[in-house]
Amino acid sequence: MKTDMITIRGDLSGSDEAMEAAEKFAAYYGITGRDALHLRLLTEEVISMIHGILDDFTGDFWIESDKTKNGLLCRLILSAKKPVNREQEAHILSVASSGKNENARGIAGKIREMLRRSLQTEDSGEDARFNQMTDALAGNGTTGTGFALQDEAYWSLQAYRKSVSDEKAEEWDELEKSIIAKLADEVKVWLENDCTKVVIEKKITK
Repeated sequence: MKTDMITIRGDLSGSDEAMEAAEKFAAYYGITGRDALHLRLLTEEVISMIHGILDDFTGDFWIESDKTKNGLLCRLILSAKKPVNREQEAHILSVASSGKNENARGIAGKIREMLRRSLQTEDSGEDARFNQMTDALAGNGTTGTGFALQDEAYWSLQAYRKSVSDEKAEEWDELEKSIIAKLADEVKVWLENDCTKVVIEKKITK
């Protein structure tokens, strides 16, 4: 099943319709109690997250699902028609389970990612100077990082969860405040030249 696409805007218009879609989705599959509440919370959180990171945007929200042998795999998707700058990218990728841009897989994906980052706006003069330094080190002659530095620019939620220690208790507390980190089974992010897409996966066991 796939719900109707709902237009979400930077002023949060469309949010109520998105919440209603989550409720109807849950009712259609007979999802009740805590699972239904989690779908509502994740819907609200992904919209709030994009609203908090992007200054202004127009995007589409929908929910789709696949039946599995253990129940239902639900995907909450928000595709905003706006690219991100370096600072915004870091915020969005910080909730991705892999910490990486799903659009950068494979050789073709890495080439697309290089092109995207070369067109990416800078969030500060300091960042621009840093990129000039990394370009010189990578020897690629373009704005943005090269293949050698690509993976180092990303943060992994799963790796963070595994490596967190007592010394990082304060950072862990901050992570725990995230509804998405707590409730989602997987978070995937696609960053493109003209679009930012977040997919939240939630497994409902039947």
